[in-house]
Amino acid sequence: MKKGLWKGIASGFAALLLLSACGSGGESASGGSGESSTTYKIGATQITEHPSLDAAYDGFQEALADAGLDVEYDLQSAQNDPNNASVIANNFVADNVDLIFANSTPSAIGALQATKEIPIVFTSVTDAVGAGLVESMDEPGENITGVLDLHPDAIKNTVSFIDQYFKGAKVGLIYNAGEQNSVSQIEAVKDATDGTSLELVERTVATSADVQQAANTLVSDVDVFYIITDNTVVSALDSVIGVANEQDIPLIVGEPDSLKKGGFATFGIDYHTIGYRAGEIAVDILKGEKTTADIPVEYPAEMQLFINKKAAEEQGVEWNSDWDENAQLVEAE
Repeated sequence: MKKGLWKGIASGFAALLLLSACGSGGESASGGSGESSTTYKIGATQITEHPSLDAAYDGFQEALADAGLDVEYDLQSAQNDPNNASVIANNFVADNVDLIFANSTPSAIGALQATKEIPIVFTSVTDAVGAGLVESMDEPGENITGVLDLHPDAIKNTVSFIDQYFKGAKVGLIYNAGEQNSVSQIEAVKDATDGTSLELVERTVATSADVQQAANTLVSDVDVFYIITDNTVVSALDSVIGVANEQDIPLIVGEPDSLKKGGFATFGIDYHTIGYRAGEIAVDILKGEKTTADIPVEYPAEMQLFINKKAAEEQGVEWNSDWDENAQLVEAE
């Protein structure tokens, strides 16, 4: 993460409220092609700082640089508070930015509530329809479109993986019931689990400070942890990793960056890639070649099985030769 981006805001009462919880920064970037004579202002908002969201933001910037656009970025983190996400979005509207890049579901919700005129491009969103961001995947409507962070087969494949290699397991789920994207994923997990040998055991949290306690309360009740792409839990993933390693409980995660931190397995996508694709969409909008209403919401193009072999050893997983053939092995950070 570019630490210089997180500087204070000094404009108005709303911004003063925001200072206690989040930071901001301006950064100008342009591509080397020399195509652009206009400097575009982009407000970038994400719910918190963790590797997946940061990778998506980097990919977004790279796409605009590759297109030769001259861009002034204002990156803001809501520090895991949806109320801050709303304040951030309203500040962007007041600043009359040319486009808002919303990097998470709460960030996109806050942006859409703040404006129906400024184009919004999102990613790191799991269920755009369920979150009320778009009317449909094919026809988003209004001023918003983007790229989802969940392949349509990811949860189904993950549950099948657990059922195949951990037959009869009790699977511990930890999530924030206040995150719509998490509720959507948990419902999908439940649907995928029907007819399998697995049993789900749930714990909900309100803040990242609750995550370790939730993991500890599951230890005696579960055989496997499955952590979806919940922003609250992922921001405190080290707590779950510590419990998983200490108690020899395999940790299945929702994306490759969590795998690199110490998760054992995931059917995941690359966040840099979806951020880059969101950036390509933004280029078309800024150049006036398309409008948000013309651009369907997209799923990630690819997904694959990733396994962290070191984490497997630390979590007491017996290695299966299948994984040498059908998984991409990832080194821990």
